Amino acid sequence: MSDDLTPDYVEGDVNEVAGPLAPLSTDVLRYLASALADEPDAVRIDVSRRHDKVVLALTVGAEDMGRIIGRRGRTAQAIRAMVAAAGAREGVTTSVDIVD
Repeated sequence: MSDDLTPDYVEGDVNEVAGPLAPLSTDVLRYLASALADEPDAVRIDVSRRHDKVVLALTVGAEDMGRIIGRRGRTAQAIRAMVAAAGAREGVTTSVDIVD
């Protein structure tokens, strides 16, 4: 049943269900975290949308947490800058949360 408020679906329409949020940013974060971690299999990234941002929640093994954060948070800051650059290329604002 169709009315004026719900037009018929046309394949390839721009309203089609979109793919994953920020795939390039997610791949960059996964690559960096896996390269730094002693346990790359423990790296997990949960992607969500919060207001106008794409939030990437990074979880790593307990032993790798210090390595990901770095001294005075410098490694975490560099990771966030790289992911933000990838997000800018995709046209989205990203935020990386490191979950303990």
